[in-house]
Amino acid sequence: MSKPRRAVPARPRRASAAGVALMLGGAGVLLGVSAGTAQAAEVAYATECIPPAISGLPPVQGTTKVEITAPAEAKVGDEVEIVWKFVQAASKNPNILDLEANTVQPTGTLKAAGAQTGDIAMQGPRENPPIPKNTDMKLSDMKGKLKLTAPGEVKLTPDAYNINVNKPISTDTKCAPKEAVKQAATIKVTDGGGNSGGTTGGLPTVIPTLPTSVPTGSSSPTPSESETGGDDGGTSTGGGTGGGGGQTDFTGKEVQVPYECKTPIGDKNATSPVQINAKKSGENFDLTVKFKKSVMDSPADIPKDSVKPSMEVALGGADKGTVHVEGPTNSEDIKSGEPIEIPDLTGTYKPGASGESTLSPGVLTIEALGTTTTCTPAKSEVSLTLDTTEQASGASGGGSAGGSAGGSSTNGGLAATGAEDHAALKALGLVAGTALLLGGAVFTFMPRRRTR
Repeated sequence: MSKPRRAVPARPRRASAAGVALMLGGAGVLLGVSAGTAQAAEVAYATECIPPAISGLPPVQGTTKVEITAPAEAKVGDEVEIVWKFVQAASKNPNILDLEANTVQPTGTLKAAGAQTGDIAMQGPRENPPIPKNTDMKLSDMKGKLKLTAPGEVKLTPDAYNINVNKPISTDTKCAPKEAVKQAATIKVTDGGGNSGGTTGGLPTVIPTLPTSVPTGSSSPTPSESETGGDDGGTSTGGGTGGGGGQTDFTGKEVQVPYECKTPIGDKNATSPVQINAKKSGENFDLTVKFKKSVMDSPADIPKDSVKPSMEVALGGADKGTVHVEGPTNSEDIKSGEPIEIPDLTGTYKPGASGESTLSPGVLTIEALGTTTTCTPAKSEVSLTLDTTEQASGASGGGSAGGSAGGSSTNGGLAATGAEDHAALKALGLVAGTALLLGGAVFTFMPRRRTR
């Protein structure tokens, strides 16, 4: 009886031990390592980052600290995974815009040298906590793979990286070392041989250029024959009879308006050609403000319903005050490189005085992605003169004469300004610098720290 008791359990135990050995060996193959264990090494290096051109910010300097994890040993033919961890990004989120969760994605290049050379493309997931303004950037770990092709030591060194933010629009900040970067990890590759080289990968990133002038839009007719105007000192006049009967459509003169703008990234100056037209409706006038001539290309991808322009048309002559006019938001996404057309701004002018009243482009406001840019004319330029008849509760001396833009909803919705006449209404900022809002990925860099 003792013989069966000894024999029966012995075989399964030996088989089980062999099975465990096979499984462990298989796991080693799957992990792409032979007998090596993972190693991690931290390096720090001076970095120069180029913010999106749309931000208007100059190149900035900082220190990047990364930790590279790779197997200490592997064999030719193995494909190994390498991890790049940002211990410290070379930046803070600037004091402009809070970044939402899961909007930031890093990509980069890891250099392989020694027994095998090549660029290893690294990429992290678009995963991050909310990043408030003026706080440290939080970047996800990047991973990449390298197929080993030659025996010897493969040395790994971090190189350039790119940071993409996809909201409110997609922007890129490109960062590159400004000094020789120390080796971060070494893989000892054994056995066999193979083709030389490694993986290759590049990170081409196109950074849109910043517009240097106020983008303008739709064309409009030339001034009516009944209008007259001078070219100097904002003294142009124009218009027709504002009383009963006679002319009902009045075309203003195109004037060059020098705007001084206050933007979230500082003061900007820009000159834009503007024309104010009017159509008589009873004793009131429906106004249309047109931005003319040039059309700029979008410097970046812009989501729909992101930008809304408005203006306070300045009254002079017999009447005083302002008339509020506004345009719709961009009705569709605008892709980088596509032309941007500025919609007409519309509103109703209810005269507050009788006589000759002048209309001039006034304060321009751009609400974009949660921020506001305000542009004030450096001098008044009269575009249109009208013969007006005083109306009860009219302008004279008051602001926003005549109320909201024509066709606006009573619940404060956007004006219906004939968007159907514009196949692709596009409204980006009306001044250079407004588009800074689009740069959720622009960076304010901390002072450079000495590499230890």
